[in-house]
Amino acid sequence: MNTIKFIAACALLAGATASFGHEGATHGAKAAPVVKEQKEWGIAGDAKAVTRTITLRMGDDMRFTPDRIEVRQGETVRLRAQNKGKVMHEIVIGTKAELDQHADMMMKHPGMEHDEPYMAHVKPGQRGDIVWQFNRPGTFDFACLIAGHYQAGMTGTITVLPRTN
Repeated sequence: MNTIKFIAACALLAGATASFGHEGATHGAKAAPVVKEQKEWGIAGDAKAVTRTITLRMGDDMRFTPDRIEVRQGETVRLRAQNKGKVMHEIVIGTKAELDQHADMMMKHPGMEHDEPYMAHVKPGQRGDIVWQFNRPGTFDFACLIAGHYQAGMTGTITVLPRTN
């Protein structure tokens, strides 16, 4: 994490109040352009480069459907999260270790707001998109990190198959 992001995250956590909760948050269009930062599981993609859309349904049964997807290394995919439930849900892509750590932080600070290109916060009855380029092979995870949802099993896996030539 670069210094500016770290300082911003600390300032946000220090000033977090109930008004920063997920339930009342508006996660509309981002004011700033998407920062493309290489992660273990890929990098933010360009909408023009999307080769397919994968729809993931989220429900109040604390499950994603489907909960396992496969993509090919180098593929840019639109992950479309549809909230079929009556409460806020989100999808966050990452490694198991990072999601575990983030979920623990969300349990301690349930009002924490966050917004990265590998996340989508989705109000009941709405949908949200993540455009992501999976440029590294491996098995990665996605989850809803709203306090209690991850612990209830709202998780899934993404297998990025190696590029074929």
